[in-house]
Amino acid sequence: METLTHAPVLARFGYAVSDATRARILLALADAPSYPADLADSLGVSRQSISNHLTCLRGCGLVVAVPDGRRTRYELADARLGHAIRDLIGVVLAVDPACCDPDGTCLV
Repeated sequence: METLTHAPVLARFGYAVSDATRARILLALADAPSYPADLADSLGVSRQSISNHLTCLRGCGLVVAVPDGRRTRYELADARLGHAIRDLIGVVLAVDPACCDPDGTCLV
């Protein structure tokens, strides 16, 4: 394992939330730990897709898998991530439509 701080942490977090499904998973896990099947059902995404996204989020160091009998529960790797996510969703941005699409894609 490699330990990251500062800019690399922000880059990993940015990559993780650049995908809508991964962002929704992180929002869900900010509320409470969950099992992949439950995440798939609540987010309306296939179990295979959830599994792939959880693998990505684990690789980025943002979530951890916790064995729970024959199942695996997922939770945020650090409680501060939950606070950061809740703080970020409260931010209001003034976006120039000439520079950014509504989906967040930069046009310049």
